[in-house]
Amino acid sequence: MLKQFFILCSGADKNLLESCSEGEQTKYVGIGATVFFTAVMAFIASAYALFTVFDSVYPALLFGLVWSLLIFNLDRFIVSTIRKRDKIGSELLQATPRIILAVIIAIVISKPLEIKIFEKEINTVLLKEKNAMALNNKKEVAAYFKTDLDKNKAEIDSLKAAISKKENEVDSYYETYIAEAEGTAGTKKLGKGPVFKEKIAKHDLATAELDTLRKNNLVIIAEKESKTKILQADLDKKISETQPIIDGFDGLMARINALNKLPWLPSFFIMLLFLAIETSPIIAKLLSPKGEYDFKLEDLETALKATLEQDKYQRNLLVKTSAAMHDKVYEDIAQDKNLYALQKQKATELLELQAHNFVEKQKKTF
Repeated sequence: MLKQFFILCSGADKNLLESCSEGEQTKYVGIGATVFFTAVMAFIASAYALFTVFDSVYPALLFGLVWSLLIFNLDRFIVSTIRKRDKIGSELLQATPRIILAVIIAIVISKPLEIKIFEKEINTVLLKEKNAMALNNKKEVAAYFKTDLDKNKAEIDSLKAAISKKENEVDSYYETYIAEAEGTAGTKKLGKGPVFKEKIAKHDLATAELDTLRKNNLVIIAEKESKTKILQADLDKKISETQPIIDGFDGLMARINALNKLPWLPSFFIMLLFLAIETSPIIAKLLSPKGEYDFKLEDLETALKATLEQDKYQRNLLVKTSAAMHDKVYEDIAQDKNLYALQKQKATELLELQAHNFVEKQKKTF
């Protein structure tokens, strides 16, 4: 059962191979097994690759199955169409396009499996890239809101500075009128004289202005601080909205790029392994000597070719002979005097009828 299945995978003629030796059958069983297991690896690789795209098992399995069947059919076609020739150069010439196709298939199959094998290392690279992207994103968002935040902060600082300046002015007036009352400055007269009253009046006026300024500025400062909180909330919201996009930066293309940033030698050897597996049926068929199956297949093909060429020659000869016979028959008919006289008589009658009809038409015009 398994033997017959692998023979089917090899693309060989089952009936013809059954008439060959056991060793010849074993060779094609090996070729068929290589084709089958290559398709299995193609299924695993494509299913994993598509799982990273869809994040769902069932679509990945479905498309993986379709892809593996495609690879299986291509490999089977490649192996079954290679014919053993008498010259190695002819075999290499016919195998070159198939080897190129096998190389492409091997690269396509190996890449997703390389991603799975080096998954931990790729995750480390992706983590560094995500962190860098998150920092850059914060800087870009902060830069977007920076103008408004800086403007708001500058206005708040300006309002607070105005209050502080007025407080310093009130404190200065307070120290002045106290010094005047104590007689340590100004007129240096102890007591509450006219100068004292003038200075305390300035202090009271400045205090009233300070109260008004503080009241107005604190209201504006509260509004500005509320606006600052809104801007900061918008900034945090923008960062939180973009963070899932950064966290989701682990798709197939991102992983392939991350794989390319790792040392190339391990990945290269894995690709060489798959390349060897994919091209092994072709190489095995090229290196193996012409076997019993090849001779029997060549015999069938040459016999059919000879039969077709013979049939074609006979058809061409039949056409030529028939044409020659028809030429001879019509030549003999042309030499018959009775047939010539009859043809002349009928032609004369036809001309007479045409002449009479012409005359009748001419009369009707008058």
